[in-house]
Amino acid sequence: MGIKDKTLSKMRSNPRDWRIEQLETIARHYDIAVRKTGGSHVVFDHPDWIELLCVPAKRPIKPIYVKKFVELIDLLEERENDENA
Repeated sequence: MGIKDKTLSKMRSNPRDWRIEQLETIARHYDIAVRKTGGSHVVFDHPDWIELLCVPAKRPIKPIYVKKFVELIDLLEERENDENA
């Protein structure tokens, strides 16, 4: 199990006390575009996902945003598994 897998597992079990930098690191592993709008939010975007995920960059990130981020990762992993099957 790699670092990204361990981090995602920890995010699933405890969506509290995460920083935006940690989400950005995971996003890069899944080719999710990370846009910093110059404001207080970071936008995560992937062509296989219909909506954008806007996350306030305050520390710590609220659990609801971490849960939505994990949902995005789960969706991408599910689609990748379907393509490889």
